[in-house]
Amino acid sequence: MPTTSDILTASAGNWTLVPDRSTVAFRNKTLWGLATVTGRFTEFSGEGSAGAGVTGRVVVTAAAVRTGIAKRDAHLRSADFFDVETHPDITVEVTGLEPSDERIRLTAVLTVRGVSKPVELPVDVEVLDDTTRRLSGQCEVQRDDFGVSGDLLGMVGPTTVLSGELVFTRE
Repeated sequence: MPTTSDILTASAGNWTLVPDRSTVAFRNKTLWGLATVTGRFTEFSGEGSAGAGVTGRVVVTAAAVRTGIAKRDAHLRSADFFDVETHPDITVEVTGLEPSDERIRLTAVLTVRGVSKPVELPVDVEVLDDTTRRLSGQCEVQRDDFGVSGDLLGMVGPTTVLSGELVFTRE
């Protein structure tokens, strides 16, 4: 089985995200922790480069949020949450990585509602049969750090788990 270092060495070059083979999702406790809201974004794009270092960018269309309940989706698009009229995109800008034998830790800047904060993204990298690369991982963020309040009576928990399974193809 190849190590992460082997995969990184074999991954030098420019890469493009394949949206129809990828997912970007989130989950958040609500109803004072009694329930969990899960959702996904249906529109996103991205690219990356590996070589002496690693860089990349994923742009998520905030208005493309889907939870399965149209009224909730509309509320998530409002100024209470993502404010898609003013801030149409959510971005993840990868600035570097720390390899290990098991996982990679990407250093990145997450921007939501125009607020940018550094995040660490632990990911697994898998070489697929067609030589594409799948990066899978998740991280937790504090909603208030990004101005995403929308919390009627303290019902919505402060922490959101962001997850992605992103497939990239070499350019």
